[in-house]
Amino acid sequence: MTSTGRSAVTSVRNSAVWPVLVGVAVLAGGVATAIGALSLADALTATGLPDPGPVTTYGLPFVRAAGEIAAVIAVGSFLLAAFLVPPQDNGVLDAAGYRALRLGSAASVVWTVCAAVLVPLTISDVSGQPLLDHLNPVDVWSATSLVDIAGAWRWTAILAAAVTLASLPVLRWGWTPVLLAGSMLTLVPLALTGHSSAGGAHDLATNSLFVHLMAGALWAGGLLALLAHALRGGEHADLAARRFSALALWCFVAMAVSGVLNALVRIQPTDLVRTPYGWLIVGKMVALGLLGVLGWRQRRSGVAALQADPTARGPLIRLAFTEAALFGVTFGIAVGLGRTPPPPERTQPSATEVAIGYDFAGPPTVARVLFDWRFDLLLGTVAIVGALVYLMAVRRLRRRGDAWPVGRTFAWLLGCAVLLFTTSSGLGRYMPAMFSMHMIAHMLLSMLVPVLLVLGAPVTLALRALPAAGRGTPPGPREWLLAALHSRVSQFLTNPIIATVLFVAGFYGLYFGGIFDAAVSNHAAHVLMNVHFLLSGYLFYWVVIGIDPTPRPIPHLVKIGMVFASLPLHAFFGVVMMGMQNVLGETFYRSLQLPWHQNLLDDQQLGGGIAWAAGEVPLVIVMLALLIQWRRSDQRTAKRLDRAADRDDDADLAAYNAMLAELARRNNPTG
Repeated sequence: MTSTGRSAVTSVRNSAVWPVLVGVAVLAGGVATAIGALSLADALTATGLPDPGPVTTYGLPFVRAAGEIAAVIAVGSFLLAAFLVPPQDNGVLDAAGYRALRLGSAASVVWTVCAAVLVPLTISDVSGQPLLDHLNPVDVWSATSLVDIAGAWRWTAILAAAVTLASLPVLRWGWTPVLLAGSMLTLVPLALTGHSSAGGAHDLATNSLFVHLMAGALWAGGLLALLAHALRGGEHADLAARRFSALALWCFVAMAVSGVLNALVRIQPTDLVRTPYGWLIVGKMVALGLLGVLGWRQRRSGVAALQADPTARGPLIRLAFTEAALFGVTFGIAVGLGRTPPPPERTQPSATEVAIGYDFAGPPTVARVLFDWRFDLLLGTVAIVGALVYLMAVRRLRRRGDAWPVGRTFAWLLGCAVLLFTTSSGLGRYMPAMFSMHMIAHMLLSMLVPVLLVLGAPVTLALRALPAAGRGTPPGPREWLLAALHSRVSQFLTNPIIATVLFVAGFYGLYFGGIFDAAVSNHAAHVLMNVHFLLSGYLFYWVVIGIDPTPRPIPHLVKIGMVFASLPLHAFFGVVMMGMQNVLGETFYRSLQLPWHQNLLDDQQLGGGIAWAAGEVPLVIVMLALLIQWRRSDQRTAKRLDRAADRDDDADLAAYNAMLAELARRNNPTG
């Protein structure tokens, strides 16, 4: 084929990108609208609200489904620009990455508009009044504070607009991972609303929905972005397809497991065949199974064909078209599922179950703390996966004959075990209901787990286990890790002052700044608190005693100063907590109606004592470890100088003695 012919084919394929993507969005919206229309009568009966009119009835599911397709296109496009195709050698995006970036920006604009339109549509739907009655911006803005779902859409619109504006000036690769994270953040409000956020076991339902949404966005978005890339005839299609295929497999597993867990929270197995809600779940499961089969087929034919011939895009495009259509149907079913009333709960949940998602067998005892587990789908999974990935990396090193210290492996595995115990054992179960148990978990997550994980040196292990990209080979995970390690963000966060402030300010800002009172009743806020404790602690101890390299070397004297600055601040925090007379989170704790937990002030003062006593022990251990590291560093320096002296026959010492002799001669010329 001549260059003119290739250009014409590329132009035709490029012009087909937008119709394909718009077609998937329209398909998703159509399926969601049809399901919403069929379930309208049941929904009105369940809520007792009047019909808001055809604009809301048909417009809301269509706009939501189409908007979610736009959201995942943004996620997939930023994913493609960040990790599926390589940038130029100078860090600037190449043509494929830049086109994906611009597609992500356009999709973010659509997502912003859809989310903004969904605010009045949701208020109309919840109130049962026509949409025209809710088009006044002032009224809409004030009403969002009263309707959780409308407020979620408002936040979604704000976040999507921020991602759009941030993406416009980007030309370099370094910002694309940030845009990917931002685009995924726009989906978080969806995970915190709907059927999963209410009723019994809503902690499991919310966590599983979060995993489901994130995995689905990466899988569907990556597939649509890869299809657009292939249609445009972009370079490195074989590399992008191979990398996405590996990611898609993990996304499929995560979606399948989280989807089953989320369904089991709301329905009984018999409901799958007896209720419309169950029928939709079955339809979604069938669609997910077909997508899994197509993904397997894509690996066997489409990806394999590209590996054999990078220009053979036909098999990949044909299968990707079918997958894209199935994703459109799946997203439509998911939106329709959210508008279909689930089967009523078999038993009336207690006040405790409504508030935190589950009940208690009684007050905490040693046996209940140790054996009454409730698995944390987020941090519990992180602990297990982190341990397994670490062991796989160690195994890879040993297979090629490299050694790895047993002590580091032990420290990492112990840290993962403590993280799992803290979040998923009886301690994690009682943590939302009692301040003292919350404080024990806080101390473990911020003071002990990070110390153990840092001593495991995971970054050093990853840099040794991951293969380096050869000359002319696109950068891979090892290069991405190095880029993150030396980024400006990493340099800023590892500043001793910043790391110390983030570590210590969390204590004072959370408990004395009014944040805890506002967050104690919210499951998502509990998750964010745990993540903050873990990350701020890891950052602090990485800078102080970390074996892994940091972007800015810090003298040992400065590290000791960081520890000494933290010791009195933690002690003072515990003392203040023990002396407080007002109960933090009192309204929420009273609402749990736990007969064995009534003296809230004593429990809070116990929590302050725990913070005062437990906070000092890890810091003292860190101080000892730091002094040992300092001593070993001096010994290594001395040995290095001795070896250098042996090589040059003590040239430096001879020069020094000669200088002293010359000074003596000048001072005593007659001697």
